[in-house]
Amino acid sequence: MLKIDHLTKTYGDFRLDVSMEVKPGMITGLIGRNGSGKSTTFKAVLDLICPDGGSVEVFGTDSRRLTAREREGLGVVLAEVGFSAMLNIRDINGILKAMYPGHDAAAFMRRCEQFSLPVNKNLKDFSSGMRAKLKLLVALSHGARLLILDEPTVGLDVAMREEMLDLLREYMSADERRAILISSHIATDLEGLCDDIYLIDNGSILLHEETDVLLSSYAVLKLDEKQYKNLEQKYILHTKREPFGYSCLTNQKRFYTENYPGLVVEQSGIDDLILYVQSVYE
Repeated sequence: MLKIDHLTKTYGDFRLDVSMEVKPGMITGLIGRNGSGKSTTFKAVLDLICPDGGSVEVFGTDSRRLTAREREGLGVVLAEVGFSAMLNIRDINGILKAMYPGHDAAAFMRRCEQFSLPVNKNLKDFSSGMRAKLKLLVALSHGARLLILDEPTVGLDVAMREEMLDLLREYMSADERRAILISSHIATDLEGLCDDIYLIDNGSILLHEETDVLLSSYAVLKLDEKQYKNLEQKYILHTKREPFGYSCLTNQKRFYTENYPGLVVEQSGIDDLILYVQSVYE
């Protein structure tokens, strides 16, 4: 569905070099701290910036050679809405109908009303939450095969985020050939939605893991000096020095639980991955 092979882009001291894949039927998350390269990757995939090297294939075709019809298979959420601030939802609905043969104008209006979006108000008067809802509804409006979503739930409260995530689940369940690439700073959103996760930092992919494995096999070990000295290190991914001793990230929770019964072993998640990788570079 989407295959990225050594996609490179350099801005001053920052260099992006990314390889990853999004397969049909999968929701893939891209995580990392601010400035790690997530948005640069999204923009390069969409040909919004010119990469220095590497390749991007969408639907099995070089992204630079996609026809207009093939590009209709993409649904996109980026930082900006992409429409004039002087337009309202009725105006946007007309534009989408003209742009996309697959756009369902009636369903789009129903969804906007369902999510309490004012259809006659200009975008300039929308709140950040309203803009976030509109961007996702636009991306879903024309039956895209691949969604590329950069922070789609930013600005939404917990209840509204869950409603929008349910929309994405509904989108995927309607056709097993569809796929989603999504980034978010809200770890619980991705943990409950994604099939697999890529971790990016300093422009490079440092980890790729199935979400179920990440949540079941990864853990944080809390150790004092003596425990750390006697610990088998081969399954330790990253270590942080703490006032009490050490915190260690592992992907073999069962090994340490079974072989070190007195050890404090805490469940880890996406936030821990970002935190421990960040500590390596500080």
